[in-house]
Amino acid sequence: MPNSSSMAQFLLLAFSDRRELQLLHFWLFLGISLAALLGNGLILSTVACDQHLHTPRDFFLLHLSLTDLGCICTTVPKAMHNSLWDTRKISYAGCVFQVFFFVFFISAEFSLLTIMCYDRYVAICKPLHYETLLGSRACAHMAAAAWAFGFLNSLLQTANTFSLPLCQGNVLGQFFCEIPPILKLSCSHSGYLREIGPIVVSVCLGFVFFIFIVFSYVQIFRAVLRIASEEGRHKAFSTCLPHLAVVSIVISTGTFAYLKPLSISSPSLDLTPSVLYSVVPPALNPLIYSLRNQELRDAIRKMMTGCFSG
Repeated sequence: MPNSSSMAQFLLLAFSDRRELQLLHFWLFLGISLAALLGNGLILSTVACDQHLHTPRDFFLLHLSLTDLGCICTTVPKAMHNSLWDTRKISYAGCVFQVFFFVFFISAEFSLLTIMCYDRYVAICKPLHYETLLGSRACAHMAAAAWAFGFLNSLLQTANTFSLPLCQGNVLGQFFCEIPPILKLSCSHSGYLREIGPIVVSVCLGFVFFIFIVFSYVQIFRAVLRIASEEGRHKAFSTCLPHLAVVSIVISTGTFAYLKPLSISSPSLDLTPSVLYSVVPPALNPLIYSLRNQELRDAIRKMMTGCFSG
């Protein structure tokens, strides 16, 4: 069996052996990718160009769009290429690239979702302190911390994963290079804790973030229910609930994908959670946040009108 030092390539999961279904997967992923690129690209260009959107919420939304673009561009193009050309191969270096950048972007994204929850908490529960707690310098520091956490976590996870000897073949039961399928190929004698230790640390940190998000939303909903205006309550709920839904999808499917027992592993159970937390959120986030943000909708409409009229 090859080990990690001599392995030249991995074999990814094939969506189907039938040519018609392979092409269907290609067109499906192409549609999702174009939707993600268009939506996040519109948000990036609109927030960057419109002075009225330089608020903390829009600042973090811009960074969230960057992580969404990173996630979709790291995993989906190779899957589309393999489906179109009826192949399963990915080089060893390409696999390392996918693991590093996917963990980097998904870690930064979850950090940003936590920060955006804090932004909503301060805006609704402590509105008088909003300018103080979320000034431009504080926002820059929080965004930098999110990216730094993503980089350090990615560096730790990638270095640990590819430092293990791999001698159980080169077939990965996933449509992109993900850490759990790679760990299944390990024949390390250094112990189970060495293999999954960094993953457990990351999941624990993610759980801490999730507890913070839940606690914040409990406070937010308590404050919202005290709002006398029905319109005000509706606006607050419509802003917060989609955010909570996205966070719940990412944390639940990601935790299941990384910590599920090997005994319940199957192609469908391996594939579905990974698609839900790696492909779906980047395509849905622009739709969720743009439709719930009147100022952003108006700015996008203004920018599009200006482009077509020009």
